[in-house]
Amino acid sequence: MARIAGVDLPKKKRMDIALTYIYGIGKSKSRMILEEARVSFDTNSDNLADDQIAAIRNIIDRDHRVEGDLRRDVAMSIKRLMDIGTYRGLRHRKGLPVRGQRTVTNARTRKGPRRAIGSAKRKK
Repeated sequence: MARIAGVDLPKKKRMDIALTYIYGIGKSKSRMILEEARVSFDTNSDNLADDQIAAIRNIIDRDHRVEGDLRRDVAMSIKRLMDIGTYRGLRHRKGLPVRGQRTVTNARTRKGPRRAIGSAKRKK
């Protein structure tokens, strides 16, 4: 089992798909990495030679920001927006959609489950 950037690549997957299990690498970036490392896209992740794994690992370490570093950068960017009080930062702080989506209906992923209003029984 190949371990690259702190992630165990899944067995029996094509390499162009297996590299996408690393945070920060999508399909196009994985294909660019494999072309540079001269590894076939069709190669299964469990059939990689040690020198191929080393080449892929070197390319990722040298040219790409992935996993912990990328997660930290994203978190710091969001924190910066919240600290300076931008509109986007306020939306992050309140847990509402950030990119202009409607909230009257939908937006349940960001807002959480619906809360019933006036569900308590009235006293007569």
